[in-house]
Amino acid sequence: MPPLAWDDSLGVGAATYAQQMAFTGLFQHSNRQARRGIGENLWMGTHGAFSLETMVGGWSAERRYFVPGIFPNNSSTGHWEDVGHYTQMIWPTTTRVGCALASTARTDYLVCRYATAGNMDGRRLP
Repeated sequence: MPPLAWDDSLGVGAATYAQQMAFTGLFQHSNRQARRGIGENLWMGTHGAFSLETMVGGWSAERRYFVPGIFPNNSSTGHWEDVGHYTQMIWPTTTRVGCALASTARTDYLVCRYATAGNMDGRRLP
């Protein structure tokens, strides 16, 4: 896959949403209608206990369950959720990414947004 290009506007959206999660304490995906065509990976963990490489590495580690084929049948476990972060990262039509981290005294929230969104049913992944 070609490398993703950094997108400042995706980063700003990711920062806004990461800050919202930190403020509310709600860990859930943002409203899809508010980010049409934009994919999203989320991570949450103990404040200061994990490096950014470890956070993103968790998503990359899903590769061990990935199998080529038609999405959502891309997981050796039979559950697409076990590879969903990874498949978004390698989605063939995704070309741009923006990420941001927001924290509270106890928790770090990482949001990465991708354009165009991946994980579309019926699409082939190599």
